Amino acid sequence: MKMRATLVVSAAAFSLALAGCSSSDSDSTASESPTAAAEAGKIGVILPDTASSDRWENADRKYLQEAFEAAGVEYDIQNANGDKAKFQTIADQMLNSGVNTLMIVNLDSDTGAAVIKKANAQGVKVIDYDRLTLGGNASYYVSFDNVAVGTKIGEGLVTCMQDNGDTSGPVALLNGSPTDNNATLFKEGYETAITEAGYEIAADQAVPEWDNTKAGTIFEQMYTKANGDFIGVAAANDGLGGATIAVLDRNGEAGKIPVTGQDATDEGLQRVLLGTQCMTVYKAVKQEADAAAELAIALSKGEEPAVDQTTLDPETNTEIPSVLLEPQSIFKDNVKDVVADGFTTAENLCTTEKLQEACAEAGVS
Repeated sequence: MKMRATLVVSAAAFSLALAGCSSSDSDSTASESPTAAAEAGKIGVILPDTASSDRWENADRKYLQEAFEAAGVEYDIQNANGDKAKFQTIADQMLNSGVNTLMIVNLDSDTGAAVIKKANAQGVKVIDYDRLTLGGNASYYVSFDNVAVGTKIGEGLVTCMQDNGDTSGPVALLNGSPTDNNATLFKEGYETAITEAGYEIAADQAVPEWDNTKAGTIFEQMYTKANGDFIGVAAANDGLGGATIAVLDRNGEAGKIPVTGQDATDEGLQRVLLGTQCMTVYKAVKQEADAAAELAIALSKGEEPAVDQTTLDPETNTEIPSVLLEPQSIFKDNVKDVVADGFTTAENLCTTEKLQEACAEAGVS
């Protein structure tokens, strides 16, 4: 029997009050009212790139900015654009500008840990956002349960392979960047789900920097070496899934070999609607951003909020106080729930005649 997840997202049980003060608009920095200035310091946020996923600029930045402006706190949001040196430069600039709270999405743990060490030396609290910095010992970690994300990917692929009548056979894994701890956790989840269901891992490759162009080249090599003998592909996000499906399409196999994804991007959801991608995983980014913003605002006021979860940093054997949210599986029959949640719109998804037909069939409106 097929299992479909309903769109219910649960966060760790904690509640932090947002300050309701006035603010002003800026792409990277918002000014604050005198009242807010007395209550809170400045918050810095470093996003990782624009290439690995469109979520960072199209979702995270927007939601974080909205939360900070609603609270009337001063903030600076910048993107490192995949450049480790730029990441460190931005951090130095933010620390020199007087931020007392820093939120980072690391490009790799070494760079992230160096930034955290420098911040801590200046008494600046750091939140690891979405990705845990191994060896960093951040003050807090806010993310989704990333093993659970991987498990959803693996379970979704198993469902799609069984729908094809394949109860065993060779599966390819196209993993995320080897420098991203999340990619390790995703793989842990989907590899376990796939192998425990009785399938064979026939190919297993990581994609440096989550680069979609490199992913296409890597998967094409995997596909050629195996003579196309895969019954499913566990791709670690929608970008990698799209690169995989492009290769399959050139070989007349798109829609025949199930491929997974993650992030519920517009492109990923469109492929799910059209049947070339079997499923994606939806992570309610607004809830993640809101939880991280609440922590950041509290820290900027000198508070030390309590949370009821921890995540083990295996390099330091330290439990990092954490807020972990639950991901959701998205198949064609519940794409409409992502639209209903406000993450995207029918206008963004139903852009061609074929997609309009698929949207109508799936109840996307």
